[in-house]
Amino acid sequence: MAAQNATHAPENSTHAPDSVVPESDGVPESDGDSVRDREIAGEQSHLDRVYRRLEEKIDEAQFLMADAAKRGQVGTPGALAERDAQVFQAGVHLHRLNSEYEDFLFGRIDLLLGKDGKRGPDGAYTSVEPADGAIGADNRAEIAETLHIGRLGVLDADYTPLVIDWRAPAAAPFYRATPVSPGRVVRRRVIRSKGRRVLGVEDDLMRPEVTATLDGQELPAIGDGALMAALGRARSHSMRDIVASIQAEQDLVIRAPAASVTEVEGGPGTGKTAVALHRAAYLLYQDRRRYAGGILIVSPTPLLVAYTEGVLPSLGEEGQVAIRALGALVEGAEATAYDPPEVARIKGSSRMVKVLRKAARGALELSADAAPAGQPDGQLAFGAFDDEADTEDTAPAVPTDRLRVVAFGARVELDAAELRRIRQAVLGGTAPVNLLRPRARRLILDALWAKTGGDRRYSDPELAAEARSGFDEDITTEQDFADFLDAWWPELTPRRVLAAMTDEKLLGRWSRRVLQNREARLLARSLGGRLDAQGQGPLSVHDVALLDELQLILGAPARPARPREADPLDQLTGLEELTTFADRNSSGRSRRERLAEERTDYAHVIVDEAQDLTPMQWRMVGRRGRHATWTVVGDPAQSSWSDPDEAGEARDEALGTRPRRRFTLTVNYRNPAEVAELAARVLALAMPGMVAPEAVRSTGLRPRFAVAGDRLGDSVREEARRLLDEVDGTVGVVVAMDRREEARGWLADLGDRVVALGSLEAKGLEYDATLVVSPAEIADESPAGLRVLYVALTRATQRLTVVSGARDEPDADGVPDLLRD
Repeated sequence: MAAQNATHAPENSTHAPDSVVPESDGVPESDGDSVRDREIAGEQSHLDRVYRRLEEKIDEAQFLMADAAKRGQVGTPGALAERDAQVFQAGVHLHRLNSEYEDFLFGRIDLLLGKDGKRGPDGAYTSVEPADGAIGADNRAEIAETLHIGRLGVLDADYTPLVIDWRAPAAAPFYRATPVSPGRVVRRRVIRSKGRRVLGVEDDLMRPEVTATLDGQELPAIGDGALMAALGRARSHSMRDIVASIQAEQDLVIRAPAASVTEVEGGPGTGKTAVALHRAAYLLYQDRRRYAGGILIVSPTPLLVAYTEGVLPSLGEEGQVAIRALGALVEGAEATAYDPPEVARIKGSSRMVKVLRKAARGALELSADAAPAGQPDGQLAFGAFDDEADTEDTAPAVPTDRLRVVAFGARVELDAAELRRIRQAVLGGTAPVNLLRPRARRLILDALWAKTGGDRRYSDPELAAEARSGFDEDITTEQDFADFLDAWWPELTPRRVLAAMTDEKLLGRWSRRVLQNREARLLARSLGGRLDAQGQGPLSVHDVALLDELQLILGAPARPARPREADPLDQLTGLEELTTFADRNSSGRSRRERLAEERTDYAHVIVDEAQDLTPMQWRMVGRRGRHATWTVVGDPAQSSWSDPDEAGEARDEALGTRPRRRFTLTVNYRNPAEVAELAARVLALAMPGMVAPEAVRSTGLRPRFAVAGDRLGDSVREEARRLLDEVDGTVGVVVAMDRREEARGWLADLGDRVVALGSLEAKGLEYDATLVVSPAEIADESPAGLRVLYVALTRATQRLTVVSGARDEPDADGVPDLLRD
């Protein structure tokens, strides 16, 4: 891969090193260019052609709308009806073109000749199986058809398909083909683009043993496809058997029945993420109606979201697929801060549920009991006392420690103690705090009515009921009563509760017998160090889960009605009916904006790197899949959470009693055997008895060990330069979390091919070469440190270097204590 196109790659999208791609790939290298670059350029050329055709279609739709406006000037009923119909159809077409214009193209399939040689109305072969003789005795074949898959079907001026609509029958092989049952598909390509620019391509070979040619050139493969091609074409029969076993075990996962929880475990490099995502695409295409309720894909970090979007795009139906990082699951919040391990353990624990419930009620009392300004006696009086009210434009703050009204010609008062008892009675249950306000209002009116002696005034039940109704109406229609209720029972937001939790004394009281005193202080200081008095400020991924839990505890506040959006068609027609149609189709908003709207429940949920979810995060994700089927992928050996048993209980609660099907992926076809062997030493320490996946390739390049000198940064920069010279792609430098910024400073002048990241940020990513700095520091940073180190050591696809510091106790060969036999 050329340096200018190198980026850090997700674990399941690693391209094979050049050394394992067959020399006969048929695509000669040229200076400053690579197979990947040329394939991206080819897809870019096709995408440019598609967008030129889309612009032509948009111009045609706009012309039809303008022509329709002229027809309306004729004035005859027939002309008006024709005008309305034409505007309606043109509006539908224009809306669809505009709404699907973004990130338009996402896939491609290269196919063998169809068995019956017949073509459908879209110009594609209709046969599912290849023609006899499509693959020669020497396993060579010619690509007969290439189809690009996108959000809409696009034909050129000669009615030749430029893009096949993903819903069309011809696009089905893009989702249904697997290496076990490939049909006519030789290569499936995911195209990742942004706007009009192709950013990258990743290939899956459905027939890695076949040498296919397209326009006289051998069909290249990028990403996992290149590696599978090399393995599948190896001379060794045992290697071909391994490839077959990879395909078989992955195919079982992809086609597993949907009405359950599908759990997939697999070590580094086994392709579990890609398999889970292909499974989701397969299920969505097999039963689109069932999954019209939406698919949620949860990735542990934003770095993995881009890859997920490439493998399983939104597929052209608004709101159908939502791809979120854990720190972006709550609408209006996005994690940008980091919690130290000891703070993360507190925030992630299920104990926080009790703390948050008490904090929500405490925050309500805190807000209501705050000393008001303007009336030192803390009284609220209205009714007969309104004549004495302040007449200035700026009203004083509303006091909440006493309520006075006038009823039946006399004062009626509730003092602070009585109001406090009412609040405690209302808060006695577990209903959401914000939703208890009507009950609080009712109990206040009951208390006031009782003080008036209203029940004793009337012997006739009907008269008593009528009097009570009038009493309630008189009281509640007073603005001062509404102001009092707003101040005494304010509407709380999750951020406002978090802000209240920054007070160490209050949090200590709310968390008594749940958290230790030291834990309460750490939690309060963590929140107080970032949040202001209104709870605004940077959030960590663990804070986002607390916000979601608080939303449940508090109840969602009422949202104002969205203003009606104007439709540009009004200017042409003035017809209310057409505007209503536009409202239904949200033509004023882009597809991305509509997809960004947060759902609260989904039909299918995919959880990637599930072993890292904390109990609080499992609760957050579980609320979004209460009626869903699930695909859960992970590896216990890579868990960074310190208490897997506690997380397991929360996971079981989230998944409920649904039947579960478990699959294990056993083959590591990414990491070289030399790297996997070293990582296995740490795995034996982290999880004794755990079996590592079998690595199926060897590069002959043993990991390199170096000992840092007096200046750690200089040693790391020197080793990073060495790796940049040895590989064409990216170099990941993994350090302990508290060294992230320091490491970025060390490497700032080395270019964008080198990436510095903390140990917890490395999850799910791969690099051509990896430099792990001070294994002891990574292992000691948390109770799960050894598992985190195991993750760091399994990121490399070609070369691994380990730099030891003083804490690593390196031997004469530079091998740190943790990595020795």
